[in-house]
Amino acid sequence: MTERKPPGVSFESWVDRQIREAEARGEFTDLPGAGKPLPEVTDTSYDELWWIKRKMAREGLSVLPPTLALRKEAEDALAAASAAPSERAVRRIVEDINAKIREVMFKPPPGPPLGLKPYDVDEIVRDWRERRAG
Repeated sequence: MTERKPPGVSFESWVDRQIREAEARGEFTDLPGAGKPLPEVTDTSYDELWWIKRKMAREGLSVLPPTLALRKEAEDALAAASAAPSERAVRRIVEDINAKIREVMFKPPPGPPLGLKPYDVDEIVRDWRERRAG
């Protein structure tokens, strides 16, 4: 038994008609990337968080375990202390990062170990002075 379309109802939807007419006008010829794989779709395994990872990469964000993030922050703090304009600023920078290091040492979060101990403020200030003098 064959089904017949009811009178007055078109099988072609408005969207289908728009696409067909655009194809007839040649609006889909020479589109950039046409016939090529979608970008970043080379891995065939499924990852539920693909869109979050892509958004984070686009925004330049990353998620590190707290201890690794603190290691990076400590590295950045030493660089900032090295470029600080005054001895007082060097001390403040190093004391601030030392407070964070101590906090993680006494209450370690889950994840890899910190592998850092508080910095010797006087030694860093001494190095800062030597670099400024030399």
